[in-house]
Amino acid sequence: MGTITAAAFIKGMSAIGAGAAMIAMAGVGIGIGFNAGKTVEGTARQPEAQGTLLKLMLIGVALTETAGIFALIVAIMLLFANPFI
Repeated sequence: MGTITAAAFIKGMSAIGAGAAMIAMAGVGIGIGFNAGKTVEGTARQPEAQGTLLKLMLIGVALTETAGIFALIVAIMLLFANPFI
């Protein structure tokens, strides 16, 4: 069994960390789907509130998507701009 250099270990752990960061995208997808589904339910129950519900849904989707973009940026940094190597 050969020895593992520190750089190889850091690269391997960075790849695992990037994969874990991308698991956050599953949570983002679930959150956006839940948000849109509840908006459709609210519109079905009270059609006259459609405009207000749509505005609130878009704000919620934007905030949820921001978390996914941050996770993507962390994954890209770990893979290509790793400060630990």
